[in-house]
Amino acid sequence: MADAAPYHVVAFNSARDSENKIHDDAVARRFGFTGGLVPGVDVYAYMTHPAVARWGRAWLEGGTATCRFVQPVYHGDPATIAAADAADGALAITVESHGALCATGEARLAGDAPEIADVAAPPAPPAIAARPPADEATLAVGTLLGMHKLDVTSAFAASYLDDVRETDPLYAREGLAHPGMILRTCNWALSHNVVLGPWMHVGSTVRHLGTVAVGEVLSVRARVRANYERKGHRFVELEALALAGAGRKVARIHHVAIYRPRGA
Repeated sequence: MADAAPYHVVAFNSARDSENKIHDDAVARRFGFTGGLVPGVDVYAYMTHPAVARWGRAWLEGGTATCRFVQPVYHGDPATIAAADAADGALAITVESHGALCATGEARLAGDAPEIADVAAPPAPPAIAARPPADEATLAVGTLLGMHKLDVTSAFAASYLDDVRETDPLYAREGLAHPGMILRTCNWALSHNVVLGPWMHVGSTVRHLGTVAVGEVLSVRARVRANYERKGHRFVELEALALAGAGRKVARIHHVAIYRPRGA
C-alpha cells in the first residue's frame, strides 16, 4: 500500500495556562527550551490522524500505537506528520517541525501492546489543595492512582478536536471522543493525585479496546510501575486502564513521564 500523504498541523499549545509550567514560555526557557512545550499527549493526537485515515473506526476499537518524543513541538510552529508502511502491516509515524525530528512512533491495526493486568480500583483522588508533592514516596512502585471523572460533553469533545487541530470528520460524524483524550487520562492520573513542578510526558504504548462515545464518563485506573533516576531526571512509569461509562475498558496504556527534570 502506498505511503499516506503527509498531514500538516499548525501546533497549538493547549496547556499554556495549565498547572504544569513546562508549557509556560518563561519557565520552559529556564530549562533550555525555546518556549512552552506543546503537550506530548497533543503531539500523540496529531500522530493518530494517519492511523485513523488508514483504518478508520477499526483502529479506534482495537489498534495499537507507540509514541516517543525526541524534542519539543512549539506553539504556532508547523508540524508535519508522515506515515510510511513498515514491517508486518504497521505504519511508521514521524513528526517533524522546521526539518527537525520531534516524535517517532508506530501504529498497527492489531499487534503487540503492553500486557497490563486489571488494575485495582484506586482511592478517590484528594482535593486539589490536599495533594502531596510528587516524590519517590507518593509515586512509589505499586501506588494506585485515579482521576476525577470527566464528563465527555459535546462541547468538551468539540473543543478538544479544535485544540488538537483534528480534521478527520469521523469523530463529529460518529460522536466519538478522540484517542488523544484517552491517553491524556494518564496525565490526569498524575496531576489529580500529586503536586508536580514542571514535568514532561516522554512516551507511551497504547492498545485500544473500544471507543468512548460523546456523552459518556471517562476515567482511569493506574498503577505506578517504576520510579527511577536517569541522567539527572526523575522518571515515573504507569500502567493504566482507561475506562468509559460504568467501567468498560477502552485502552491499556504504558505511560512514561519525567516528573522531576534535571535542574528542577
